[in-house]
Amino acid sequence: MTPLSQDISVFYQTAKDGADTVSLVVTLPTFRRPEHLLKTLKTLISQEPGCPFAVVVMENDADGLEGAHAARSFFAAHAVNALVVVAHQRGNCHAYNAGWTMALAHYPNLTAIAVIDDDEIAAPDWLDSLVSVQSSTKADLVGGPQLPDFEDRARNDRKRHPVFLPHYGTTGLVPILYSSGNVLITRHVLDAMPRPFLDPLFNFIGGGDSDFYRRCRERNFTFAWAADAWVTETIPARRTQSSWIRARSLRNGAISALLEHRAAPHFSGRLKTVAKSLALLASSPIRGIWLWRSSRLASAGLYHFYVAWGRLMMEVGLVNEQYRNPEKN
Repeated sequence: MTPLSQDISVFYQTAKDGADTVSLVVTLPTFRRPEHLLKTLKTLISQEPGCPFAVVVMENDADGLEGAHAARSFFAAHAVNALVVVAHQRGNCHAYNAGWTMALAHYPNLTAIAVIDDDEIAAPDWLDSLVSVQSSTKADLVGGPQLPDFEDRARNDRKRHPVFLPHYGTTGLVPILYSSGNVLITRHVLDAMPRPFLDPLFNFIGGGDSDFYRRCRERNFTFAWAADAWVTETIPARRTQSSWIRARSLRNGAISALLEHRAAPHFSGRLKTVAKSLALLASSPIRGIWLWRSSRLASAGLYHFYVAWGRLMMEVGLVNEQYRNPEKN
């Protein structure tokens, strides 16, 4: 293992092309999911984006290294451009920052990075679809759907719940993105944004990706959606339980309020955020009834209430870790 800094180490590297010929890099953070990581990698090496690309795996368990060992064994058996790094500081923001930094350092002529998570499976033309939409729209960042794949098939009705629905439905320019689990980010965004790219403040509360996109929008970068660039996300049975969905809904509200505070930290901005939270709470019964009817899912009717309540809990400092970071791993 070659240490490059106190925070990042190179665990393994292999190549079939020269590093200077690689123009696209897929970054893949992993944490204690070696079996699923291998499933994800199998869907990546068959991608055909029309240019040389590399895969950078970011291991975020510096003690166990299960993902790093699994990735090394996989890459050793395939002809691929690949890099396995260890992000020694725990937290998803640290993992993303490590991968994006190392991609820029090792592949100097890359034009974009794509991101996928270790609990996801890429569509056969996932990478090509992201690249094609970026080329046609000229957007700086392009996102795609993360479609839930429930381990408990009896809970498939939960796919209609807002917690699991994609943010957009059609391909084209959009106001902003929300998730880093399926995204393409062009090189000039990475060159322009200050480092660390994702604020470590959000390591264990979530929302680091949304905060990054908010800051990108402030710099007038543009966003697009690629409806055909889907990935499936494996959803454990525990994440279809009502308690988890409630916690995630509260968390979504809390993070939205936190991001608004960061965008407008002055007193008038705080008052505006509080007023918005109260308005959302007041309108949640009507919006909930509409959502219940449109989704045909009774539990979805409480989503807007929980989001509004989560915002207010953040306002008064009553958000605990359960609501700020419902278990994902």
